[in-house]
Amino acid sequence: MKIRELLEKSRVIPVLELDDVDTAADLAEALCEGGASVLEITLRTPAAFEAMEAIKTKVPQAYVGSGTVNTKAQIERCKELDLAFMVSPGLHAPIAEAALKSGIPYLPGVATASDMLAAIDLGLDTLKFFPATAAGGTNMLKALGGPYGDIKFCPTGGINSDNCEEFLSLNNVLCVGGSWVAPKSLIKSQSWDEITRLAKSVNSKPSV
Repeated sequence: MKIRELLEKSRVIPVLELDDVDTAADLAEALCEGGASVLEITLRTPAAFEAMEAIKTKVPQAYVGSGTVNTKAQIERCKELDLAFMVSPGLHAPIAEAALKSGIPYLPGVATASDMLAAIDLGLDTLKFFPATAAGGTNMLKALGGPYGDIKFCPTGGINSDNCEEFLSLNNVLCVGGSWVAPKSLIKSQSWDEITRLAKSVNSKPSV
């Protein structure tokens, strides 16, 4: 499956920073029930890879991917786990080339028109716009849509329940990524029903 096909499966991609492997599967179940089955687990904690393994084993309906992929060693580990996708915060040709060679669907981050040229040169047409609000938000995405009309984005960074619909209304936005659908406080308290409700609240709304 290509990265664009994968991103079209959900309007919101939960971006998760997991410390507790024991609750990872329960969290994934709650999100999938809310219509958010494409899960980005960031490599910001020591438990990240183990949490991905737990979710893959116990929640087969989830599409488990790794975020914060910054090194070739991390790419190799993602290959070993047979992850559904990988996400990087930026675009660096040697890392992107290694990621594309791995065969795992890859979503690198871009923030400028120059980044877009580099992405096109690598044959990429689906990108993460990061950090979305700090890099110009919807106004920047509208401007990029002119010269780069064939590119589609998953904006991440500063996206929340208040502004997600504004991003999702854009023609060049496939989905958005964010942590607000599964905040750390709700994960810690194991409030799975509330996490399911939050996921449903964005996935059930049609784009304007």
